[in-house]
Amino acid sequence: MLTGPWRIETFEVIDSTNAYVVARAREGALEGLVVRADSQLAGKGRLDRIWQDQPGSAMLTSILLRPAVDERHLQLVVAAVALSVREAVGHATGVLPDLKWPNDLQIDGKKVGGILAELVTTSSGPAVIIGIGVNCSDHPSDVLTATDLLRATHVAVTPAELLEATLEALSQRRTLLDTPSGLTVVRSEYVSTLDTIGRRVVVQRPDGDVHADAIDIDETGALVIDVAGVRSVVHVGDIVHLRLEGA
Repeated sequence: MLTGPWRIETFEVIDSTNAYVVARAREGALEGLVVRADSQLAGKGRLDRIWQDQPGSAMLTSILLRPAVDERHLQLVVAAVALSVREAVGHATGVLPDLKWPNDLQIDGKKVGGILAELVTTSSGPAVIIGIGVNCSDHPSDVLTATDLLRATHVAVTPAELLEATLEALSQRRTLLDTPSGLTVVRSEYVSTLDTIGRRVVVQRPDGDVHADAIDIDETGALVIDVAGVRSVVHVGDIVHLRLEGA
């Protein structure tokens, strides 16, 4: 039986699970609302990219949390959820995905899922809406940078099964998001599992790409990079992993 505050609502089709949960949060919905859809008509990923799916082939869900964190630590909320999804995939398939900063899950270098967080001001206090998309099956094989769990692990898992396992894992981490010491624990686990750390990366910025070494995650969840001996912090942006042997 599922533990925790979770109340799951399921739709065959919805415009956007995130938009729906944002609206419910503004109406005063309590933490624990979880919305899952077989298909989204207007689902979006980070930077307003369109999330495309075949009906019933992906875990498309949004979760309402009300942790005692400020906007500076939003990436650590994403980290806690990413760690929970990673654990759930590992439990369901026997294969643990790699985590790529800031919000991707990958298997063998191909994206299998992503996470998006949105901080919303409501009359009941701040709310964090976490959108999750994980390809379970039927991802187009001609998309070379992405894959699905069935193709990557040869294990069939349904979106409903994966969601339940994710919520169980998140239940174990939820209280960590309410205190500075708990966030430190989340950061430590995130750093230890993040495939980005120790890699040569390209930070893609509007004013030009930056080649750097990814060396750490700071106390807010931002990526610390080293560019020719000079350290700086990346709070938002696309990261491309280069080969481990350098580039």
